[in-house]
Order: sequence, then C-alpha cells, then structure tokens
Amino acid sequence: MSEKHEYFYKIANHQHEFDLIHQLNYQTFSEEIPQHQKNEHGKLVDPFHHENTYIICLKESELVGMIAVRDNRPFSLDKKIGEVEQSLPIDVKKLCEIRLLAVKKEHRSGRVFLGLAAFLSKYCLRKGYDATVISGTNRQLKLYKQMGFQPFAHMTGNNEAQFQPMYLTKQTFEESLAGRILQPTIPFLPGPVRVSEKVLDGLRNLPISHRSEVFFENLNKATKILCQLTKSKHVQILLGSGTLANDVIAGQLSLETGKGLILNNGEFGSRLVEQADRLGLNFNVLRKNWGVPFSKEEIKASLTDEIGWIWAVHSETSTGMLNDINLLKEISLENGLNLCLDCISSIGAVDLDLTGVFLASGVSGKAISALTGLSFVFHQHEAKPSPLLPRYIDLGVYFENGSIPFSHSSNLLDALLIALEELSPSTYVNIKETHSYLNRVLSLVGFKITTTENIASPIIITIEIPKDISSLDIGDSLLYQGFQLHYESAYLRERNWIQVACVGDYTTTELERMIQILSKVYRYEMACKFTNLISN
Repeated sequence: MSEKHEYFYKIANHQHEFDLIHQLNYQTFSEEIPQHQKNEHGKLVDPFHHENTYIICLKESELVGMIAVRDNRPFSLDKKIGEVEQSLPIDVKKLCEIRLLAVKKEHRSGRVFLGLAAFLSKYCLRKGYDATVISGTNRQLKLYKQMGFQPFAHMTGNNEAQFQPMYLTKQTFEESLAGRILQPTIPFLPGPVRVSEKVLDGLRNLPISHRSEVFFENLNKATKILCQLTKSKHVQILLGSGTLANDVIAGQLSLETGKGLILNNGEFGSRLVEQADRLGLNFNVLRKNWGVPFSKEEIKASLTDEIGWIWAVHSETSTGMLNDINLLKEISLENGLNLCLDCISSIGAVDLDLTGVFLASGVSGKAISALTGLSFVFHQHEAKPSPLLPRYIDLGVYFENGSIPFSHSSNLLDALLIALEELSPSTYVNIKETHSYLNRVLSLVGFKITTTENIASPIIITIEIPKDISSLDIGDSLLYQGFQLHYESAYLRERNWIQVACVGDYTTTELERMIQILSKVYRYEMACKFTNLISN
C-alpha cells in the first residue's frame, strides 16, 4: 500500500506550526502582497492570532499552505466596509470570517487550494456556520470563484494591494469546481452507517397510516425476515432506539421471580446495570475489566439458587469484543436460567442464533444498514400485558397488537424492509474480511489494538492512542479530510481511544486512503511529541 498523497491537512495545534504560520504570513502578505511592512524577523503575527483557528497543509514537515477561520466580532472586514450583514445579499444567522489564505508559490498547482477548501467546508459545516466572508486579493479572484466565493460590496485596500469582499455558503461551495469534485464523508461508525440509495428511497416514500393494510403487510415481511435472520419465534419492532428495547427487556425481567446476574465488561454492560437499577430489578453484577472475556468458571461461581436470569451484551462495542453467546446459552440451559442479550451491535454483523435466548434487543441503524429510529425485541414466548408496566415498555402490549399498539413510522419501516432484503450471507463475510484486513494493516503500521483477534467483534476495531497525543485531534483531522471515525463518545474520550467500524460496503481504495491518512496524522503527532521531549 503506497502513499500517493504527499500533502495532508490538519488544524494547527503545536507551537512550531504557529512559528511556520507567522513565516508564511510574512512571505505572503509582506513580501509578495505588500499589505504589511517588512521587518528583520521575517515573521508576521496576525493581530487576531489568538482567536484564529488555522487550517494548514503540510508536506512532510514543511508548511505549504494555510487558511485562518475566526468568528469573533468585529471581523477585520467589518472595519473596512461596516457590518458585513448590511452588504450581504443573503440572510445569515451564524457567520465566520476566513483570512490569511496563503500557499507557497511552488505548490500553487491547485491541489493545495482545493484541499484547504475541502477541509474548510467540512469544518464550517460542523461548526454550524451559514456563511463565511473573506477579503480576497484581486490577484486571485478566479481561484476564489473556483472555490465558490461570490463577490459583494466594494473593493478595499490601496493601489498596491486591493481586496474584494466575498462570501461563501454551502450552496455556492457545492456548485463550485471545488465542491463538485469533493467526495462525501465516508463513515467508519458503528451507527449510523452508510446506507444504500434504495434504503434512502424508502425514507422518501409518501408516509402512510400505521393502521393501513400496506403497513401491516410490510411489517409482517420485516418481522418474518428478522425472525429468520436470528432463528427467533417472535420479534416486536418498536419506534425508538436500542435503549427502549433494553428498557422493554428490563420491564419483562421485573415480572420474573428470582434474582438476576448482569455481566459487565464494557460501557454497554454498565448501561444494562443502570437500566436494571432504574427498573428496580433485583440482581448481582459480575464485573470484569473492559475487554476481558468471562470464563465459564467465573460465571458459574456467581450463580446462586436465587439466580433466575442472566443479562449480557453480545457485541461489546466499547471495546470491540464479542462475548461468547454459545457459552452463555450453555450455562443458561444447564442451570435453567432465562438468558437475555443485548444484540444491538451484532445483529446484521454476525450469524446470530437466538435459539434458547429468552429476550434479545436489536436496532435498525447499525449493521443492518437501515436508518436509526427502530429497535427490536426478540422473544420465544407469547408475552402477556402487565398492568405493572408502563404501556410503552410492555412487551405484551406490543405482542397482542402485532407491534403497532401506538403510532409508527411507515418511512422507517420501508427503509428497514429494503435493508433487510439487501442482507445476505455475503454481508457477514464482507464485514469479517474488512475487519481482518484493517486489523492486520493497522497493527502492521504500529497501532495498538485493544482486542485480540480470537475474541474480536467484526463490527469494530479499537485503537489505543498514547495519553500525550489527543485522540480528539486525530479524529477531527480524519473527519475534516473525509473519514468519520468513532471517537467522540465520552467513554472513548476518557480512555483516549479511536474506533474504526467495519460495517459498510467499502472499496479497497477507501480503506487504503483512510489508513494512509490515519497513519500519516498519527506519525506526525508522534514526531511532534518526540520533538517536544527533545526541546524540553
């Protein structure tokens, strides 16, 4: 896997980067464009330096291009033409100013400008800006227009350096040369995931009543596929997230006699404990360190005569491991226990056999590759309504009403049905092959993977980042360059982890490009860490 892309982009966050920025600022706006006086230091510090966010382009350790973003008022352009909103031909709610666009002469082939524009567009969209304004030098107006900037107001500056106020919106960028060649962000998330055009078409259908015959037929088709997919007798499709499905399971467990045992070796095991607490369940907890599997001996040692049920997470997404479903089924069968499973991340990602499982949860928006908004509760028995439970979490109410006791979404159901019909045995193979490839290559290039291959869940890979390098900075850098990894959840930030999900029909080019950028950003941050150690 060769690195064909010599440039990479990031947000400046190291002192040596700021020193290089001051130098390029001087070379561009004092020497090339005589906007500022020359000085003996060869550096020009922008008056808004401490308020600027700098997007920079690097080639190895050389700074070859930059652009600065700032949203504090007044803007520099406010001081030149008055409050810019008074001159803008569009209404805006949240505005930022772009300044200091500079690229070294020998790198002005267009690639650096377009790369900065692509990074900038993703940054501005994430920050929620309606528009951005800039004072564009009249020497590069054609270039600015290729990036989507539109002129407004009057020219500023002097005879030696004239500037045209310009604005950029999401629409003008998308219609520009830069916007037309920009590739959409590729998600490497456990959910929501990239969905097919057919699934999106299902969402665009005209909504129909959840009491209509067509809705009922589609619901029956979806439930039949889900039951076949998991070898379950029954499934209820709920309008809500996986948390709702697990609350429904907790509600059913509150009706059971005897005590429970919850297995907890990750974030989502902890969430089961919390949900059980909130429903007032009587249970013990078997805790292990995150990512450490449970042994048969440990589980059996935790069983007492009071224990009547076990509740566990199958695919523990927080660490990227699979808890052994066959082991749990075996122990439950041997001891006459009701086994409940959180299968939210495993359904659609692995061949799932829920035979003998009392209750299990799933969702539409992860490996099934539908849209977020529907969840499932699988069960083998005929559930009865209970006056002890709120109606919305009473499995019996759903069962007696064919999954539609309340309002439902025909659009989400249409999208789900299309996604289910697109699933095939090859889906599991593709996910597993993607996981194996990424696990092997990421390990080879030096990343520390938290979970060994023998217990790994194929849905996701967890990378442990050294504590003195920010996982947020690495994740942000990848996001702004077109690849969205999983890194913003609180439990990941706390541990400085980054995750790469394997659910999606990725091309080899997409996988290679993501690894190249991730490796480049990581190596660069490691080099900066080493340099800082030496200098200190």
